[in-house]
Order: sequence, then structure tokens, then C-alpha cells
Amino acid sequence: MNKLLIIDDEMQIRKLLSRLLELEGYEVFQASDCRSGLRQAEVCSPLVVLCDVRLPDGNGVDLIDKIKKVCPLTEIIMLTAHGNIADGVQAIKNGAFDYITKGDDNNKIIPLISRAMEKALMSQRLQQLEAEVGNKYSFESILGNSKQIKDAILLAKKVAATDIPVLLTGETGTGKEVFSQAIHVAGLRKNKSFVAVNCSAFSKELLASEMFGHKAGAFTGATKDKKGLFEEANNGTIFLDEIGEMEFELQAKLLRIIETGEFLKIGDTKPTKVNVRIIAATNRNLQKEIDENRFREDLFYRLSVFQIHLPSLRERSEDIEVLARSFIETFAAKLSRRINSVSPEYLDALHRHVWRGNIRELRNVIERSLIVCNDESLTLEDLPVDILHNQIDEIIGKNSTDLDMACMESRHIARVLRFAKGNKTEAARLLKIGLTTLYRKIEEYGL
Repeated sequence: MNKLLIIDDEMQIRKLLSRLLELEGYEVFQASDCRSGLRQAEVCSPLVVLCDVRLPDGNGVDLIDKIKKVCPLTEIIMLTAHGNIADGVQAIKNGAFDYITKGDDNNKIIPLISRAMEKALMSQRLQQLEAEVGNKYSFESILGNSKQIKDAILLAKKVAATDIPVLLTGETGTGKEVFSQAIHVAGLRKNKSFVAVNCSAFSKELLASEMFGHKAGAFTGATKDKKGLFEEANNGTIFLDEIGEMEFELQAKLLRIIETGEFLKIGDTKPTKVNVRIIAATNRNLQKEIDENRFREDLFYRLSVFQIHLPSLRERSEDIEVLARSFIETFAAKLSRRINSVSPEYLDALHRHVWRGNIRELRNVIERSLIVCNDESLTLEDLPVDILHNQIDEIIGKNSTDLDMACMESRHIARVLRFAKGNKTEAARLLKIGLTTLYRKIEEYGL
């Protein structure tokens, strides 16, 4: 129930307002002076306060600031028996939601309280969303106990408090964007925009337009001015993913932004100034790109003032289980599934896999597993065939007599049939053989 506090020294007014507001569905608290009103605000944290201007131990206008310090999201409506413009102006300056005269404005008080309550609830929800976003993108959201990932997090935390460019290196799927968001959230610009752009997702012309914007008439189809992503990120952070894919011409414009804080929009003659923190990422060896004249050496040195290498999943294999269990929990909630157990063979298969796609590949495999599993336990059969291939030793056993070609073929076909849930057409597709051939093999091996 939405809480509301009335601070007024007249008992009859407090009782009348309380009864009226309780009928409207509010949970109402009362106080008769500044001291008890402030104490009550600390205890009940009301969303709206109705406060008299003239109180026995002080001025209600002066109380606004004290209540705001205790309850920053609370909206305060001032009440007075005598309309006073000066008090009204000062109340608004001190942060009051509005100012109302007793008696004259009785018909306005309920709608006014309703609007104040809506604003307070919106502020509360916004604060909750900001906290959720902060938690989602904080360093605490980066899972892992390996030394490699802990070292990377420690470096990122140190550089977050500065404003210098950061270059994140590592294979695809190692979490470079997650790190960039964590650096932003922990940094000086956390309350400003975070804009991400994949430099490999656009052609040279489109990327230039996306990053720097254009003026109307700059090219065919440019019917109006367009802000670029650098302008959108002004005073915030821009994340340039796959920076190694950026065309040589655009690299010069990027270097100018870093050095001067300004750039020219396409078709413009006046430079646009921005104040942006740049975090770049690449899975390429930029030194090799420099040697082959595909990346500017001067830009590299400006971007790589602070480098952080993100380890591949192969380098931090001890983190596979904790990541897998986190993804299982996430997708179980998303898909409304209950997973009570994970078989040791399933986890062992995850540890044995190479994970060339790193965390992103692991995430996709877990999501797929939860979609195909038939009960509340994840088992080997819920894994994709390519991961199951790595379990050949466990499937064929340790006995060398199981290593002849026919035995291996028989076991492999049986495994694929289990994976396909008995669907022979699907099994034949996965085995890349004809359906007639599969039926013959099934009969031959007595499957």
C-alpha cells in the first residue's frame, strides 16, 4: 500500500485528511510537529508528505530539505491556512511538489496527491531499474574464479576510475562487451550514455554515417540531418567492437576525435565537438595488421594506452561449471523449466569440449540443452552431436575390442538415434547418410 504522511498541528485536520485518504486506499501516518514528522518519515518512508507551513517547533518550508535528505524520492505538498506567495516560492525552491491553501483548495487535494504519488512511484521504479542495470553490468556479474579472469577484472576496475581509452583483446565470445559495460558502470560517466557499435557490421559508407552522422543532402537518401553515435554518446562512453575491421579512412577520423574531441559530419563544413570515452575491442592481432598496413600505428598507440586481454574459455576451464550453472538457472527461468540435476557426464562433456566460440558458444549450448531436455535433469543426450563426439572414449568403453570400425559405427548410430529421440529421418540427416542406408545399418547391427 502507498504510504503517506500528514504533518499538521491541528488534530481535527489530521483526522479528517487521514480518513479521506484512507478511503482512497493510502496507508496514512500522522505527526504534529517538525521533530515527530521527521522521525516518522525516517521510520515509514512515505512516498508523499502533506506538511503544514506553520508548525509549533518550526517552519514546514525548512523541513522540506530535512525530509528530502532522509527520503530523497518523497514528494512533499505544503499546506497553509494563509496563502503566502513568498512561502510558496520558497517551498518550490526547496523541492516541494506543490503548495496548496487549506479550505480553498479541498477539491484539488486528492488529484494533487495522486499526481505526487505517481511521480514518487515513477522515481522509485527508475531507481530500481538503475540498480538492476548497475547489478547486471557490474564487475560482480562477471563470473569465474580462475586467476586469469580475476586478473582481468582487477585491471578493469583500476582503469574504470579514469577516463583514458581502453583496448580489450581476446577471441570472439570472451565477453569483451560485458567488460566494456562494467568499466562504464564503474566509471566517472556511469550516469551518461553507453553506446556500442560493431565496426564489422557495416560497409565503410554506412559505418561513417552511423558513427559520425550526416547533414541533409550529403548523399542520395539523406533527407534530413542525422546524429552519429559519437554525438549520441557525448559525455558518456562509446564501445567500438571489432575495431580491427574499421576501414583505413575512418581510422583517421577516429584518431582526430581522440586527439581533438571533434569531427566532421558527412556533408558538413563545421566540426562537431564531443567529449566521449572510447573503449575498443578486437579479436585480431593489431600489431600484425599494422605490419600489413591495414591499421594505423598512431591510432593503435592512442587506443592501447591501457590494454586488457580477456582469456579464452580454454584458458580458464575451471570456470566452465560455474558459468554453465549460471546459464542453466537463467534459461530455466526464461523457459519456465525446472532443472533439478545435471549429470556428471554432462558436465564432463562440457569440460572436454574445445569451446572455440568461448562463453557465447557455452551459453548457446546450455540454452539448446534446456529446450530439448525431456525431464528435470540434463544428461549427455541433451548436448549437440559435435560435443557428444568428444565423449567417444566413455561411449565405446575402455576395452580395446570395442575399437573395431563396425563396433564404433554401431555405437555411433545408436547414440545419434538416441539424440534424435528415435526419429530416423533426423538421425539420417545428422549422420549425412540416406534413410535407406540407415535402415540397413539398423538391421545389420540389431539396433
